[in-house]
Amino acid sequence: MSNQAPNEARVIPLRPATAPAPATGPAARPTGPVADASQRPRPVLAPRHTPPAPRSREPLWRDLVGDVLRRERLAQERTLKDVADAARISMPYLSELERGRKEASSEVLAAAARALGLGLTDLLSLAQGELTRVAQVRPARRRTPSASHHDGMCLAA
Repeated sequence: MSNQAPNEARVIPLRPATAPAPATGPAARPTGPVADASQRPRPVLAPRHTPPAPRSREPLWRDLVGDVLRRERLAQERTLKDVADAARISMPYLSELERGRKEASSEVLAAAARALGLGLTDLLSLAQGELTRVAQVRPARRRTPSASHHDGMCLAA
C-alpha cells in the first residue's frame, strides 16, 4: 500500500532534473528528513516547440457554408429560432453551423437550405462562389500543367 494521502497525486518526472552537483562535507547534509514537497527537486521541462503559424489559412468548407446560411437568414430578416424550427434542428446546432463550429451532414444542410427557401444545390453553389472569391483574394499559386482548367471548385455528388 502507498503512504501517499488519498487526494494527493504522485508526480512522475518525464526527464531527470538537472540540478547542480551536490556539495560535499558535513555542512551540506540535511539534518532531518525532507518531508516538505516544496523542498523536493522538481523536474526541469524543456520549452515546447510550437510550429510556425501558416501565412494564410485555407478557408474551411464549414466556414463558407455557415457564412452563406447566416447571410441568407439575415437577408430574409429571420431569427435563428424561426429557421431552426422550420428545418427541424435545434437552435444551438444551427448557430454552431453558421459559426463554422460543426460539420453538418448533407441531410441537415438540405433541411437548413429548404428552411431558407433554397435547394441544397443553391446553398452549395453560393458556398462555392464564396470559395472562389476568397481564393482570388489570396495570392495565386503557380499552376502546374496537371492543374484543373476550371476557375472555381467542381463538386460531384
